[in-house]
Amino acid sequence: MSVSQSPFIHLVTEIPGPRSRAIVARREAATPPGAAKLTPIAVESAHGAVVTDVDGNRFIDLAGGIGTLAVGHTPAAIVEALKTQAEKLIHMCAIVASYEPMVALCERLNALAPGDLPRRTVLMNSGAEAIETAVHLCRSFTRRQGVVVVEGAYHGRTNLTMAMTSKFNLFKKGFGPFAPEVYRFPFPNVYRRPEGMTADAWVDYHTANLDHAFTAIVDPSHVAAVVIEPVLGEGGFLPVPAPFLRRLRALCDQHGMVLVCDEVQSGMGRTGKLWACDHAGVVPDVVTTAKSLGGGMPISAVIGRSDIMEAAHPGGLGGTYSGNPLSCVAALAALDILTAPGFLDRAQAVGERLRAGLEAIRARHPGLVGDVRGLGPMLAMELVRDPVSKAPFMEATQAVTAAALQRGVIALRAGLFSNCVRLLPPLDVSDALIDEAMAALSAAVDDTVAGLGSARP
Repeated sequence: MSVSQSPFIHLVTEIPGPRSRAIVARREAATPPGAAKLTPIAVESAHGAVVTDVDGNRFIDLAGGIGTLAVGHTPAAIVEALKTQAEKLIHMCAIVASYEPMVALCERLNALAPGDLPRRTVLMNSGAEAIETAVHLCRSFTRRQGVVVVEGAYHGRTNLTMAMTSKFNLFKKGFGPFAPEVYRFPFPNVYRRPEGMTADAWVDYHTANLDHAFTAIVDPSHVAAVVIEPVLGEGGFLPVPAPFLRRLRALCDQHGMVLVCDEVQSGMGRTGKLWACDHAGVVPDVVTTAKSLGGGMPISAVIGRSDIMEAAHPGGLGGTYSGNPLSCVAALAALDILTAPGFLDRAQAVGERLRAGLEAIRARHPGLVGDVRGLGPMLAMELVRDPVSKAPFMEATQAVTAAALQRGVIALRAGLFSNCVRLLPPLDVSDALIDEAMAALSAAVDDTVAGLGSARP
C-alpha cells in the first residue's frame, strides 16, 4: 500500500510496519522498559537526513541522533575513514600506548577551542564522562568542591551528572542519593517571565541576582566550577542570554572559579557557529564536546586551559575505550566537514529556513505554539494549553511527534516539561528537504489541533 511518495519521504506501509513491529517486540522482550524508545520504528539504513526502516519506509530525520549527526548519516568521508582505520587498528587503549589519530585529534581540538590560550585535551566516550572529567579537573585545580549549575540543565546520567541535571522525574526519580556539592541557580527563561516584564528586564534581574546567589546559595570561595550549557538542550533549547553568560564569566574571573561550557549538544556547528558560546563572545576556561564530534561514533572531549588540564595526577584521567582509534578518525573526518569553507554559512541558512517554518506554524496556531526559539539550526517550539497561562501541553507534544512520524518526519520532544518539539537536522540539508519536512510537520500540528477538538481545555 503506497501511503505517500515524495522526493524524500516515501511511505509504503502503515507506521510502524510489520517488520518494525516485530523487531520492536523483540527489543521490548529483551531489554528493560527503562531503556526507553521514542518512536516505534526499526531502522535499516540512513544517509544524509533520510532514514529507511526495515519495511522500506523513508523518513526525514529531524532528530539527528539527538544532536549527534551534524554532518548527517553515513557521510562518505567518515565511512571511508572508518573502513581504512578498521583494517589497521581497532583498539589499543590510550593508557597502554599512543597512536597518531588520537594525538592528531587532540591537537586539532586544541587549535579549534574558543580563545587563544594554550590548551590541552583529554578524550572520553560520552558527554556525561566529559562533564564528570571536567569537574574532576576543576576540583583538582582549585582545591574546592562546589559545582554551580542552573535550573533546566541537563549534563548526563552518571551519579554526579544526574545531580547536576535539573529534570527530576524523567532522569533522576528513584536513583538517589546523588553526589553532593551541587548548587542550582535560577535561569532567565525569557518566555516564562512575569507578566508585564520585558525580556531585557527579566534578563537584567537574573544577571544582577547572580551576586546575591553567590551569597545566599553558595559562596564563590567554595566553588570549583560553574557549568552551563550555552543553549539548554533538554531544558528546552533555551539560549543563555549573553549578558547572563558574560556576568558569569566576570564572576569566575573575580573569584577564581572555573567556567565550563557544556557544548555536548550545542557545539560542533549545531548553532551555526562551531561553539555556541561564540554567539555571546564568551571564552570558557574549559569546554566539553561530544555528540556530533564523532559523526555518529561514540567520543567526547574535554578541552581546557593548560594549567587546569595539568592539575590531575598521572593516572587520574582516562578509560579503557577513551580515544578509541575508530572514533578518533571519525572525529577528524567530521571536523574536516564542519570546518570546510561555507559549511557553517549553510548551517545558518538552514536555521533561518527552519525558523521561518516554525514561525509560520505558530502564526496559524498561536493558541498552541507559545514560543519558537533557539540559535541557528538548533530550534524548538514550545506547546502550551493557552497563551495566557502558558501551561505546558505535554499531550499535544506527544501527539505532534506521533503525527509527524505518520507523515514521514522523525522529531523528538524536549523541555523541562517535555512540551517542546525540537529540531536537530544535519546542518547542510537542502532547501527542498527542509520544505518537505516542514510541510509534514506543519500538517502534523494541524492534525493535532483538529484531533484535540472539544477535548482541549
